[in-house]
Amino acid sequence: MQSRVPTRDSLAEARVAADKTLVRLIAAQEELDWECYRLYGLIKEDLALREPPPLKLAQRAFEIVLARKMAAGKTQTTWFERHGSTPITELPAEWPDDYRQLVERRIALIECDPNIRLIEQPEYKRRWNTESWESQLESALREWLLDRLESYFDFDGRMNDAGMATARLGMALTSVAKLADVARQDPEFHQVGELYRDDPAFDIARLVAELVEAESVPLLPVLRYKPSGLRKREEWEKTWALQRQEDAIDSRMELATDHPDHLTELDAEALKKKQVGNIPVTPKYTSADFLKGDHWRLRGKLDVPKERWVSFPHCVGPDGTLVVAWAGYDHLQLARATSAYYVDVQERLGGRDDPRLVPLLACLIELLPWLKQWHNEVDPEFGVPIGDYFEGFIQEEARQLGKTVPEIKAWEPQRTARRSRKSGTGTRSAGHRRGARRDSEKE
Repeated sequence: MQSRVPTRDSLAEARVAADKTLVRLIAAQEELDWECYRLYGLIKEDLALREPPPLKLAQRAFEIVLARKMAAGKTQTTWFERHGSTPITELPAEWPDDYRQLVERRIALIECDPNIRLIEQPEYKRRWNTESWESQLESALREWLLDRLESYFDFDGRMNDAGMATARLGMALTSVAKLADVARQDPEFHQVGELYRDDPAFDIARLVAELVEAESVPLLPVLRYKPSGLRKREEWEKTWALQRQEDAIDSRMELATDHPDHLTELDAEALKKKQVGNIPVTPKYTSADFLKGDHWRLRGKLDVPKERWVSFPHCVGPDGTLVVAWAGYDHLQLARATSAYYVDVQERLGGRDDPRLVPLLACLIELLPWLKQWHNEVDPEFGVPIGDYFEGFIQEEARQLGKTVPEIKAWEPQRTARRSRKSGTGTRSAGHRRGARRDSEKE
């Protein structure tokens, strides 16, 4: 959901408010600690204040005791350095007298009571080691910009509370340069981009490319995984195939009892045992299975899609930049957009020998099982189930390209020789792709 547009003034106000909130929280937590000591019977005296003054890091009683020990050479610690705070040995002069006296009593108790001294140690106190404001600000501005870029694709209003469509691009594959052109016409994107870059003359094309590429995952597995990941992907595909067999058998129980293919529950279980058997547990991925760290960050051990865009490396647009599709499209919408771009490359942008055609057709092959699983209704335009239509399209186009469907599916990017630090030569394979857990694929 897109938040209000940040400005320098609103961010400055937010920082002041955040600082005030933090010192109030530190003070409240400290009072809660001392109240709990009394409630649990560790101390008899009430050493908690209902309305304490704001408390900064290094101002808690145990921290003052720790700072005094450091000053006396009785201990060494990285507590203050690690938290970016300055140790103090004297109570702050700005504290009210009653609070100063209260903290003095706490310090005295820490020094004389072994139980309280044990608890009032860094190991048992809340750290309040928050992320720096600068880092939080960068992350928040980046998220705003990414949400804004996504909003250009939002054809059904899912990204805002009003449910209002905000798409500025059609449901199609889009080059990063074209996306940057849309952002260039958006004054609010300019405003936030300037804050993010801290530069009024920032390069909008470079920024958009940086944001999109870091939040996109290629559709093809060969462009996502290393060989170890591809082997695991094959295991996942075998499991999905077995699960689809199970689903097909289960669907026969829903047929009318007089239908020749109808199965009772017992018959269905027996048939699944015979034809499917036990479905193996799929292997989990590790970071070492992915070609890029961003792909691992966005997919994780179960390869669950969390990216904002699906990318199509080696299928660049006419402007020479990466082509992407919104990850908010379902499989059918993505297949339609991919096939439309395929035809555009074939008929207008490159011709029938264009090298982009094979990987684009491979992308359609990748989508085909999901089309048949989730979108195989009869299409009114073609008069056949849409999955069957795309299967025919793939077969015909593969024939036109002089290849078989398995050859298209086995496409790999051309390897580029490079120098190796150890042996002097080496190869590097560009790669990525999109896949997902069965349940995450479900709409």
